[in-house]
Amino acid sequence: MQPKVSVNIGKLKLKNPVMVASGTFGYGEEFKSFLNLKKLGAIVTKTITLKPRPGNSPPRTCETPAGMLNSIGLENPGVDKFILEKLPILKKIGVPIIVSIASEDGPGEFAILARRLDRMQDVAAIELNISCPNIKVHSSEFAVQSKTLRTKNYELITKLISQDPKATYDLVKAVRKVTRKTVITKLSPNVTDITEIARAAEEAGSDAVSLINTITGMGIDVQNRKPYLANITGGLSGPAIRPVAVRMVWEVYQKIKIPIIGTGGIMDAPSALEFFIAGATAVAIGTANFVDPKASIEIIEGIKKYLEKNKINSIHKLIGSLECKI
Repeated sequence: MQPKVSVNIGKLKLKNPVMVASGTFGYGEEFKSFLNLKKLGAIVTKTITLKPRPGNSPPRTCETPAGMLNSIGLENPGVDKFILEKLPILKKIGVPIIVSIASEDGPGEFAILARRLDRMQDVAAIELNISCPNIKVHSSEFAVQSKTLRTKNYELITKLISQDPKATYDLVKAVRKVTRKTVITKLSPNVTDITEIARAAEEAGSDAVSLINTITGMGIDVQNRKPYLANITGGLSGPAIRPVAVRMVWEVYQKIKIPIIGTGGIMDAPSALEFFIAGATAVAIGTANFVDPKASIEIIEGIKKYLEKNKINSIHKLIGSLECKI
């Protein structure tokens, strides 16, 4: 008998617990010649903003030991063009579509975007990207914690939200009021205590949390004495951050009841299994997609084989099964 690998994330029902992470899989169509997209648990889209964004200046990526740095800058066509051109293509794939959203002008735009997407039947869930570390835009005034601030740096906006439990609570609460869809809050690792942020998201009505996003990093070309990235700093991803991600999933699992989506350096089935044992209900594959476009499918099969070999009849019996003394 085949082990059960289906999981629920809020109202979202996944036939298997492996999805592809935002920003690493385009809009799905880019990978259709490499794998059967229908086998995926879900697709998380590139992050969408209210207006089109050209992204940061190149160079925007560079390799690092056991990973990569990126500073794409949330390049995207804007929500209107996404709904008109990208969503119909995604719909044809036949797997749940999770739309990642971010704001250029304060927390209010998250609610505006969520309200728009709430009307889209083909959108299965909304991921709140409150944790992107490498965005710089011109912004107007916005309110956080009842204080009016002015900034030209989106990085400051994300820090104010993703690093502050109250700001996170207020944002998630505002989004929760305007959508009936499953809400997933993507958390930043660049915090003192990620469990506080996770609890705030849960209390505000988030159906799940996703962790972690990239860790802020920097690379320097020593011959030219210049940064490798035009944006100077970027987000570090890949196997180098996996131990941090696994530790944070384990910590958050002790403190909340809603599902956790684990992400960060998952390259194969064994590394994915670490996240389930630590407490994740599902995983999202990111940097591995650049190395091997078929990685997500191989991970799905590897998880099934592990369950069969160890006579575990359901993925749920693996979640949070870490044995250790504290």
